[in-house]
Amino acid sequence: MNYKIMKADSKEMDLLQNLLQFYIYDFSEFIDIDVEENGEQYLSNCNNFLWCLQNVAKGIWRDELPYSKQMFELVIRSELHQMVDWWIGSQHNFKISPGKFGKYYKKHLPKRFWEMYKKTYCDSEYDHMWESLFTACELFRILAVDVGEELGVEYPYIEDKNMMMYLEGVRNLPKDATDIY
Repeated sequence: MNYKIMKADSKEMDLLQNLLQFYIYDFSEFIDIDVEENGEQYLSNCNNFLWCLQNVAKGIWRDELPYSKQMFELVIRSELHQMVDWWIGSQHNFKISPGKFGKYYKKHLPKRFWEMYKKTYCDSEYDHMWESLFTACELFRILAVDVGEELGVEYPYIEDKNMMMYLEGVRNLPKDATDIY
């Protein structure tokens, strides 16, 4: 493999901050450092999770299986994992690691949350995908509210409510509809 080191410009700042926060959190079990506490990353995570749900819904409705599965697995699951990581960290004063790609989730999540988390995985049946999507939303909301309280940042309830209404609307659209809102 060939690697090229390039100077990042201001357009990549958000991406770099997200990556840095992720790496800091991963290494926080080995180094004495506080993970960000101002809520900026938290709100960004909530926004990305909620906003990108519409792409999954549209993909399901349009019968675009690869697109909807990839949007869920690569975008939504990534944001869900970040929130699960933060929730686990907040429950243990950020002194434990949830493991790379959540390998210790079963160990650190209460059984109820672990059972919900498992239900976010499904096959390629659209009804099952809808159920896993709404389960992911419920789990994200529960954990994000706790993390937000820990940070002193209010969870974006209005955006959540609006997105849930949108998802239900798309789910109930007839197959012969010509528009999605």
